[in-house]
Amino acid sequence: MKPDWDKLMAEFADHKSILVADVDCTAGGKDLCEQVGVQGYPTIKYGDPNDLEDYEGGRDFEALKAFSKENLGPRCGPGNPDLCDAEAKKSLDKYMKMPMADLVKAIEEKDSEMAKADKDLEELL
Repeated sequence: MKPDWDKLMAEFADHKSILVADVDCTAGGKDLCEQVGVQGYPTIKYGDPNDLEDYEGGRDFEALKAFSKENLGPRCGPGNPDLCDAEAKKSLDKYMKMPMADLVKAIEEKDSEMAKADKDLEELL
């Protein structure tokens, strides 16, 4: 996989909004790898640097390149509202206009709902 990964890094080396990189989790990158939940090697993570997701797709160059083109780069959000469709823009506008206290409350309510759903699932299993 390493040769294909190196080829992918070279493919996106000069891209303005997509970063493809590697980290040596056995040396200088050990702390970073622990922080983002790398438990085995090789592991591929993608997405928001504050909430990286596990990549489960193909490991050859063509699969990696196709995934990168389709899934990496700017997305709809507060920093890129122009990338949002009408429905997402409406939702984004709603939250952007909310007072901070109301936004924090809404997040806490959703966190509580998720915790309850996780607990209910655990009880089912």
